[in-house]
Order: sequence, then C-alpha cells, then structure tokens
Amino acid sequence: MLAIRMRTRRRKAVAFATAAALTALAVPALTATPATATTEPPVTAAATATATATAANSAYDSTYYKNAIGKTGTSLKSSLHTIISSQTKLSYSAVWDALKATDQDPNNSNNVILLYSGVSRAKSLNGGNTGNWNREHVWAKSHGDFGTSTGPGTDIHHLRPTDVQVNSVRGNKDFDNGGSAVANGGGSLTDSDSFEPRNAVKGDVARMILYMAVRYEGDDGWADLEPNNNVNNGSNPYMGKLSVLKAWNEQDPPDAFEQRRNQVIHDSYQRNRNPFIDHPEWVEAIW
Repeated sequence: MLAIRMRTRRRKAVAFATAAALTALAVPALTATPATATTEPPVTAAATATATATAANSAYDSTYYKNAIGKTGTSLKSSLHTIISSQTKLSYSAVWDALKATDQDPNNSNNVILLYSGVSRAKSLNGGNTGNWNREHVWAKSHGDFGTSTGPGTDIHHLRPTDVQVNSVRGNKDFDNGGSAVANGGGSLTDSDSFEPRNAVKGDVARMILYMAVRYEGDDGWADLEPNNNVNNGSNPYMGKLSVLKAWNEQDPPDAFEQRRNQVIHDSYQRNRNPFIDHPEWVEAIW
C-alpha cells in the first residue's frame, strides 16, 4: 500500500509540473512585443490643428455650413460662395476701427499685431508715415482693380494691419517662395515678382487669398477673383501661386489668433466667416 501511495504522489507531481509549464508557455511575458503590432501613421501638426478646428466649429456645420457639408470641387465652392456672400459691408474708413478689434494683441489690448512683421504696435499709430501701420490688402487691390471701394476693397477677411514700409515692399506682388530678407519683415522674403511672408502667417495668407477667390465670383459687379500658378499677374484678377498657397495652408494650420479673428469678424462686423479657417481641408477639396 505504501508503494502504491508513493507512485500516486509521483504521478500527481509530474502532472502538476507539466500543467505549470504549459501555462507558462500559454501566457506571454508582460514585456513582450505583440508579433502583429500595427504601426499607425505619424500625426502631423496640420492634421491635429485641422481636427481641432473642425471639432471647434462643429456647431457651424449643422447651421452656417449645412448646405456645404459633404460636397467637394465646384459644388463645394459654389455652396460656400452662396453662404459667405451674405455679409455686412464696411466703409473703408470703418476698417481702421475693425482692425483694431480683429487684430488686437492678445497680450496688450492697446496694440495690434502686424501681419508680415509680427510686431506689436500701438493701435493709435495707424496712418501712412514711417513707424505707422496701415491697411494691407492681402489680395492686392490692383489684381482685379477693385481699389478701396465697399466690397472686396473693404472686406476685412483679407485686410490686415502691416508696417507701412513692409507693406510698400510687398506692393502688389504675388505670393511665392524665395527672395532676400525684408527689412523689419519678421523673416519675410521678397524678390522682383513675389513676396513670401514669415512662416507663422503663411497659412493665414493662403486662407485669405482663397476666401477671396470663393467670395468674389464675378456675380456682384466685381471681377471674378481666382488663384493661379503664376506670378506677375499685374491688373488681372488672379493671384499666385496656387501650388505654394496650398502648401502654406498645410504647413501653417489655423492658430488661436486666426480663429479668434474669424469669430470677431463673424460676430461683430461682417457676419460671415472664412470657411478655410474653420475647415482647412476644404482647400484641397476644391483645388
């Protein structure tokens, strides 16, 4: 009997050891890397900012943009044109006070931020002299010959405070990469036929130009403004370069300053929005 009990115990011990070994093989170590791990694509700053902007403006998708949602190409452009053409128009003199609100320095309520140089300058220094800031038409007013008349000439979605001298250097040049440094331009570059703004506002410039191309389609007495891939557009109602502007839209997504500006224009002045600030992805959807 004693021998039988000893054999039974040995069989149980072997069985227990075998089960433990099999269990150890079945459960992977906590530090093991899964053999079929999925590699996700890197999240870019542009993608993150676009997602943030889209989420922040979801309320407008069901109201303001409801007739544009889900569309692409010419259909999207046409729908957005109809939506943003409903606006309150300002006089050119009223633009001064509007810019003091839309471009206010978030760190100093007495100042505005100048577009090309990034300098914070006193609101009271608006004018045409050296050291002043003036009203820059980002879509140069000679490109389509609309001047400063009420309409495209006073649309504050593309009018920005700029240093008088830097504004003079930009003139009516198209936008493109390259050139030499602009004095007091904050990193902006220029050559004989183009202007490149500082990196922090490249996307702002692109979205303003493309807003103008959607807003002014030649059906309200003004020229049909369109982007193209050229420079030296002169008095033609075109602005280049589209390929560069699209790249800038990706490179420099909307930031808090640009989003706030869009909101102030909508709430307090023109009652319309720049759709490419709310939905930067619509640039690629149209162009």
